[in-house]
Amino acid sequence: MLQEKAGEMAGKIWKALEGTEGMAAKQLKKATKLIDKDLYLGFGWLLREDKLSTSEVDGELFVKLK
Repeated sequence: MLQEKAGEMAGKIWKALEGTEGMAAKQLKKATKLIDKDLYLGFGWLLREDKLSTSEVDGELFVKLK
């Protein structure tokens, strides 16, 4: 059950990031309308699949697709 949810959250994140140069986690949260725990669940899925890169920009988490 949790794996299905993680995959679904990852899909929402992927769609929001597709065609962009990436965005801050706060922006992504607004774009996907996900709550924190679901957002980070999706991040974990994409990071494990090596499809997402993260960095810190001005003290905020910045994510983009590889």
